[in-house]
Amino acid sequence: MRDLTQGGVHYAFEALGTKATAEQAFEMLRPGGTATIIGMVPYGIKIELHGFDFLRDRKIQGTSMGGNRFRVDMPRLLSLWRQGRLKLDHLISGRLKLGEINDGFARLKSGAPVRQLIDFAAA
Repeated sequence: MRDLTQGGVHYAFEALGTKATAEQAFEMLRPGGTATIIGMVPYGIKIELHGFDFLRDRKIQGTSMGGNRFRVDMPRLLSLWRQGRLKLDHLISGRLKLGEINDGFARLKSGAPVRQLIDFAAA
């Protein structure tokens, strides 16, 4: 990535939540760049970075749900979706009944890209 961008990127966003991709996000930064870890790296997994790389003013930070204001942002986003102005349906990879919740958690733990929707109305 540093070769493609002639020195690295200003901003990198990691969204898978794996050790490898978090480290890659930091490694592709140019001096002064910032990597933001969005994905949920499992508890107990340590990310390894070379101390020397911090001397080039690179930064790494985490975020929980993008720092949103849940009570304000979620109703607004839901309203936009209901109006058809926010396209989200194509992002859903599967639907679960509430009784299948344990299967859903197992899929999340597998590391596969999963964007599941729980249908509380389904029996």
